[in-house]
Amino acid sequence: MRIVQLIDSLDAGGAERMAVNYTNALAKKITFSGLISTRKEGSLKDQINSDVSYFFLQKKSSLDFSAILRLRKYIVTNQVEIVHAHSSSFFLAVLVKLTLPKLKIVWHDHYGTRAKESKKQNRVLIFLSMFFSSIFVVNLQLEEWNRKNMKCSNITFIPNFTSSDYNFNPETALKGINDKRIVFLANLKNPKNHILILKAFLELKLNQLDWSLHLIGKDYYDAYSDNLKEFIKLHSLENHIHLYGGKNDVKHILSQAIIGVLSSTDEGFPVTLLEYGLANLAVVSTNAGYCSLVIKNEINGLLFDPSSDTEVKDQLLKMINDDLLRKKMSETLRESVLENYSEEVVISKLIAAYQ
Repeated sequence: MRIVQLIDSLDAGGAERMAVNYTNALAKKITFSGLISTRKEGSLKDQINSDVSYFFLQKKSSLDFSAILRLRKYIVTNQVEIVHAHSSSFFLAVLVKLTLPKLKIVWHDHYGTRAKESKKQNRVLIFLSMFFSSIFVVNLQLEEWNRKNMKCSNITFIPNFTSSDYNFNPETALKGINDKRIVFLANLKNPKNHILILKAFLELKLNQLDWSLHLIGKDYYDAYSDNLKEFIKLHSLENHIHLYGGKNDVKHILSQAIIGVLSSTDEGFPVTLLEYGLANLAVVSTNAGYCSLVIKNEINGLLFDPSSDTEVKDQLLKMINDDLLRKKMSETLRESVLENYSEEVVISKLIAAYQ
């Protein structure tokens, strides 16, 4: 097999992380594994293994004909058989396929919110789906939406996975007291819903109990992050709620916390939950998207409805107040992640789906 992953950027987002994970893992299993970032590089570039064929396309616009020709040349030169296009990169993949009819396109839908969208909102995607050989989805809601709307009928659920192979220098030291740190790993943008956790932290008066909350993720310096910063300042929480921006040493960061939270209103399949699990964190999570299938409520974590201020506070307080519960939940989640979402398990499914 000769496969290239196509992704628009290498910023630290869910789809981007999975494109890198797939590429690195496939390099151990198939003849050729490549990764192309079409328009922007980013922090995830440092996570690409040396045995991967990496190419930065430097696409300037949707109809950048020179970029299309560069991509075509790469595919022909490397005898690529399958382009695995993630999220919005499908458009470029189809343009190249028009010049290379035998090329197979696999499109990967990571966008959890799409399950709530109409055909009209996705009309270009739906029309071009006639050129797809297969569609991979990251949760059951997206599988249903794609089966109902897309012109490609070969649709497969492929779970995400995370890798513990990345070894970055442990640069980030979290503030706060040991054994009283809560971490929130997500870029500062909708629909991650950070404000729900900040409000719960305030209303539970966790600062008075010496707990601290640590937000790890890219800051876009927009109205969303301004709102979070204003909330922290307004309620004098600067010594207890901390923003770090995007970081590469995630494994080291998570090792300094004991609780991981996620509060998105919409999700695909958050790799964050798998990273929390491998780090042995006790998890309090939204029930959006695939979250409720990774986190079994009261078994390996606690779930809440992201529209309920009361639920998130109840679940967070329950986890904070019970040391034995945290230990039980974190151990059970780690076992589940290793059993169901390991690299070996998921890549075997992926290769079978390509075939």
